[in-house]
Amino acid sequence: MPGTIFGAVGTASSLETERLALRAMVTDDLDDLLGIFGDPEVMAAFRQAPLDREQVRRWLERNLDHQREHGYGLFAVCLKADDRLIGDCGLELMDVSGEQVAELGYDFRRDCWNQGYATEAACAVRDFAFGTLCLPHLVSLIQPGNPASERVAQKVGLKSTGRIERGSRTYFRYEIENVNP
Repeated sequence: MPGTIFGAVGTASSLETERLALRAMVTDDLDDLLGIFGDPEVMAAFRQAPLDREQVRRWLERNLDHQREHGYGLFAVCLKADDRLIGDCGLELMDVSGEQVAELGYDFRRDCWNQGYATEAACAVRDFAFGTLCLPHLVSLIQPGNPASERVAQKVGLKSTGRIERGSRTYFRYEIENVNP
């Protein structure tokens, strides 16, 4: 589902889909993000313990720094119906196997799983990455044992290209090429 892009060329302050508003994160999102990353079931996908308030604050600051430096990052994903923040979805520039790539990532509240929100948001971010930022390709790194994230990646058009080691963790690597760079 394509997203409508608002903001300056090369950056976006928000994206919009049928049901979702994706906006730049702000420091006031901390409590809502703690509701995601403090949930043991959400964090099981990362194979780590729930984050505490200080850990989420540092995570949020890293994303805000990334937004300032690169003009994009992870968006806060809100339901248009009530403006409730239900997740994050966006891009993070990172080194993967010696290559600088933009990773498409997404995290959602457990009560919002299996409703198509992650796919809807990820499609809008993919379209933004290719249409506005003109990125050549995207990757998603998904830890084994997270079939829901794999299904989202596949629905967005990413294809599995194997496993990689990053740090001390193993990931499935999914990729998609921009056909109109």
